[in-house]
Amino acid sequence: MSEQVIRITDGGVVLGGRPILRGIELTVNRGEVVAVLGANGSGKSTLVRAILGLTPLRRGSVQLFGAPADRFKGWRRIGFVPQRTTATAGVPASVWEVVASGRLAQLRPLQPMRRKDKDAVREAIDAVGLSDRAGDGCSTLSGGQQQRVLIARALAGRPDLLVLDEPTAGVDLASQDTFAEILRRLVDQGTTILLVAHEMGPLEPLISRTVVMRDGRIAYDGPPLESFRDVPHAHAHHPAEHRAHVDYSLDVRTPVDRAAHHADGDGGLR
Repeated sequence: MSEQVIRITDGGVVLGGRPILRGIELTVNRGEVVAVLGANGSGKSTLVRAILGLTPLRRGSVQLFGAPADRFKGWRRIGFVPQRTTATAGVPASVWEVVASGRLAQLRPLQPMRRKDKDAVREAIDAVGLSDRAGDGCSTLSGGQQQRVLIARALAGRPDLLVLDEPTAGVDLASQDTFAEILRRLVDQGTTILLVAHEMGPLEPLISRTVVMRDGRIAYDGPPLESFRDVPHAHAHHPAEHRAHVDYSLDVRTPVDRAAHHADGDGGLR
């Protein structure tokens, strides 16, 4: 039986008094490449952030590599590539410095980088084709190059699980092709990938399974689709509809009340 890398059970998220995720049931096994599709506002990015502990659950639970997320200690096993527009804008750092930050979870506090850390950074930069720009500031790069820097930062940690939030949004087709080739090599090495996207494009051949979000629920979970518009209604998956209705808005607590319980352990994702 394959190892469960991600498992979320009856997951619910409320932000600003509004339910964003409801009754989420999702399991991702080792070696899978799962694409999460859906329209804007469907809950895709919130799902990823809830899995990583960056957005607190109002109800339900998350397990990572078989351990409850709030007690999970292996964050170095996870690489996260956030949306480019929120990650590199105005960063006064070189390509090397940003990618090197992906090794921090492998080091003790104040420990200098070891040879193997520098080798991992160098290999990650080379993998995304930016060796000749390693000393350049990120602000001087094109959008596609900036995205490759974020991918390299995640790769530098040599993760077992790679989570990507709309990595090709606003990126030119040539950069998307390069990105697809990078992911193909990772898949061949057995890396588990959870990918949030609007459309698949060059990534479509890599996908082993599609999850489609609709109105904060999983509307489809099955064989690969090229687009969330391709969801076959006869096979729509609504895992929470058999549950008793829960009116989340009646709970007057806010997510901030619980945020402290989820603060530990996310440092390895920065």
